Amino acid sequence: MKRVVALFFIFQLTYSMLSAQPIVLAQALHEAHDSFRETALAHRRFKHKDVQALIASRLQNPMYEIKNVGKSYEGRDITMLKVGHGPHTALLWTQMHGDEPTATMAVFDILNFLEASNDGFDALRKQLLDSTTLYFVPMLNPDGAERYQRRTAQGIDMNRDALYLQTPEGRILKELQQSLKPEYGFNLHDQSPRYSAGQSGRVATISFLATAYDYERSINPVRERSMKMIVRMNRLLQVMIPGQVARYTDEHEPRAFGDNIQKWGTTLILIESGGYVGDPEKQYIRKLNFVALLSGLSAVADGSIVEEDREDYYTIPENGRYLFDLLVRNVTVKKGGKTYQTDLGINRNEVNYANATQFFQYSKIEEYGDLSTHYGSEELNGEGYVMESGKVYPTLIKSISEAAKLNPISLWQQGYTFLKLASDAPRRTVGVYFTAQPFHILRNGAAPAGAPELGETATFLLKKNGKIRYIVVNGFVYDLEKPFARKGNGIVE
Repeated sequence: MKRVVALFFIFQLTYSMLSAQPIVLAQALHEAHDSFRETALAHRRFKHKDVQALIASRLQNPMYEIKNVGKSYEGRDITMLKVGHGPHTALLWTQMHGDEPTATMAVFDILNFLEASNDGFDALRKQLLDSTTLYFVPMLNPDGAERYQRRTAQGIDMNRDALYLQTPEGRILKELQQSLKPEYGFNLHDQSPRYSAGQSGRVATISFLATAYDYERSINPVRERSMKMIVRMNRLLQVMIPGQVARYTDEHEPRAFGDNIQKWGTTLILIESGGYVGDPEKQYIRKLNFVALLSGLSAVADGSIVEEDREDYYTIPENGRYLFDLLVRNVTVKKGGKTYQTDLGINRNEVNYANATQFFQYSKIEEYGDLSTHYGSEELNGEGYVMESGKVYPTLIKSISEAAKLNPISLWQQGYTFLKLASDAPRRTVGVYFTAQPFHILRNGAAPAGAPELGETATFLLKKNGKIRYIVVNGFVYDLEKPFARKGNGIVE
């Protein structure tokens, strides 16, 4: 709290009448974000009703104009909130892909910020509300969000529907751009957490794109502004996530909304929220969106965006595909009576359940071979270790909950990674499922005879000189030489 107060003091001294350097403002917003965080959106898999409830709570607030701008394919309302009365206009939309909700959370944090007062940011609020008119469309694809899927209920990728306009949601977005003719457009997305910032081991936490409106990738004043805006936001984010900002390659995609909106005269900034180690629900990344968007809108309001050098856009490293969730290096594998040394890359994939309100992780071996050009968000040095399949514990369990009665460390030390359900055990679900116990539980199948193959579940053990050191269950590593918390990330299949 003292640090926040100190930053606000610096902010008030140097930002009087909005003359501060942008980094000071960004740092103050970063520190203060928790005060504005919308607590009703604490997890990524919220629904249309949750967003609509937050909008409905603002219906009587005179600072907003709230309008139903259309309905989704399945009849869900798509709503726009207008705030501010300034000459510079910006349209911000989120979740045109239903499973990309990080910016939706940040938008409601921004609305909370705009509604607050007497906290050191009143000058910024006045500047934004007097100099800009902001149009927010949170959750443009509510049918996709309901299923937590990328595409609309029609199975169409809305971001490839700018020409044919086969989706009602796409038609709504084009109509808003054509009728409002905003000066700026913020196209807000999520991307895979396995993108890297260039060819490096650093996760691309935020990625940008100044979309190209033609195949020649021409730069007119409209696109130049988007490049300058990205330069500004990148410079500020580097203070918080150094080396973890990237940009997409800018080949023209004639079907995409971003490319076309840039062509139609609106300066388009595409922002993608990627990954941040230890932040599976993207709560820190929503904070970064909050900082970047408010800082960018401040630059729109005061006109300082013209000061940026567009050439700095090209210094931002491009998104790379060089990351695995777990990379095991130089491990020895036995197969067919022979041994060889290899790397292996493992990814932990999210599987939705409970009507797509929750998820568990199901890990598979994605790659074997020379991965010296790749990195892992988590890495394990397998030099000198032999990779083997674990054994199946000989006593059948009568229910998945019985696994909680077993001592994982004792079983691991004996090489047991698999448990097997008795044939008469209740089976409450079919297909792959999860358990909080750190075991790979088999319903019917057998454990692999040797090291798991490419595409199989990442469960195995690593031995050195015949002694087990590491247990990997469902792609999560347990080190027998380190303390172990009782819960794990097991799998049932």
